[in-house]
Amino acid sequence: MGKPKKANVATIKNVNLEKQITDGKVSKAKTKDKVKLRAEESPNIDAKSSQKILAAARQQQLELDEENFPSLTPRRNVKFNLNDGMDQEEQEDVNENDFMAVLDMDDDDVAAFERFQQPPTKEGKRTLHLSEIIMQKIQEKGADIHTKISDEGSLKIEEIDPKVKEMYEGVREVLKRYRSGKIPKAFKIIPKLRNWEQILFITEPHNWSAAAMFQGTRIFCSVLSQAMAQRFYNLVLLPRIRDDLCEYKKLNMHLYNALKRALFKPAAFMKGIILPLLESGDCTLREAIIFGSVVARSSIPVLHSSACLLKICEMSYSGANSIFIRYFLDKRYALPYRVIDAAVFHFLRFEQDKRELPVLWHQSLLTFAQRYKNDISSEQKDALLQLLKKKSHPKITADIRRELQAAHCRDVEMMETMNETAGQPIKMYTDEDVGYEG
Repeated sequence: MGKPKKANVATIKNVNLEKQITDGKVSKAKTKDKVKLRAEESPNIDAKSSQKILAAARQQQLELDEENFPSLTPRRNVKFNLNDGMDQEEQEDVNENDFMAVLDMDDDDVAAFERFQQPPTKEGKRTLHLSEIIMQKIQEKGADIHTKISDEGSLKIEEIDPKVKEMYEGVREVLKRYRSGKIPKAFKIIPKLRNWEQILFITEPHNWSAAAMFQGTRIFCSVLSQAMAQRFYNLVLLPRIRDDLCEYKKLNMHLYNALKRALFKPAAFMKGIILPLLESGDCTLREAIIFGSVVARSSIPVLHSSACLLKICEMSYSGANSIFIRYFLDKRYALPYRVIDAAVFHFLRFEQDKRELPVLWHQSLLTFAQRYKNDISSEQKDALLQLLKKKSHPKITADIRRELQAAHCRDVEMMETMNETAGQPIKMYTDEDVGYEG
């Protein structure tokens, strides 16, 4: 059983009533809470307060009207009697022309004022609509562009702002020692400029690092058109790769990746790198093998490959040509007959050649016989067999002859197909067979 708590009431012993009152030890009577309403919450407002509130609100409204809308503020109407001191007989007609001298207006201003006051006549000029004005401006701009294009010279050296030149000289210093990381934004916008070639050569592309060349190729091949990308490949990328191969006898990884990225524009790659390389006449076998490996390992549209192979077959012979012919034939495209005929004529050209042909030529002929022996005609087959009697190799010619002898020529297959079709009876279909009921 817990101990009972003591009451918090203090015991009062032998204390008179006066001292208790002064010490506040007596209980006070509880009074009701008084609720005081604010002026705006009070149910009724006297008339004097209402007048003061309305007067203050009216004064504030007048001040706002004067600040925002001065013309809406009420003004006192003042009436002037112009006839004071004048008789009816002395009144004269007054028009606007009587005030021209007072306003000090020039002749041009007077003419403009008269044109403004007079209504338009039927014989006057018709006002142009907004659409006609826009079309007129477009035609003027188009004529200006055509005149600029038709000027002599397709490339004009423009005056470059010294600040812009200084900025791209700074970019040049960055690209010389670039290894990895972000490329300057000023370099990324070069392909979008009108005189991008002029700005590009300020940065000296021949001094770029290999990593900077890869980044530049990636940017330019994705932004430029086919024709402009071809110029970049031919003027910048191809010379840099050939110089690197000539100096180090092998190709840097970044430059090889740049060459692979250049295939993003296949037409520009063929016309800007492969064909100029072979047409130069000084393409080494090392260069042909490295450039050809990019062709062999990448997926290229058949039309671009066919066009490039056709051009190579029409060139004068070199060892590099045989390497590229073999690479393109090994891709096993369904080549058009025109390209196959060009390849056959390329090999038949050497029938009367007295030189001893290298192994590369025999290897390319063997590849052609293995891949496209069934796409040649019977006449071409006989001509190639006759060629092997004059141009032979002790280890390769036998394989070429075996492939050609096992070939099913395209003209023979076409004749067999026509004969099989002609031998079958032609079935006449009736309306019931096709489900048509007249």
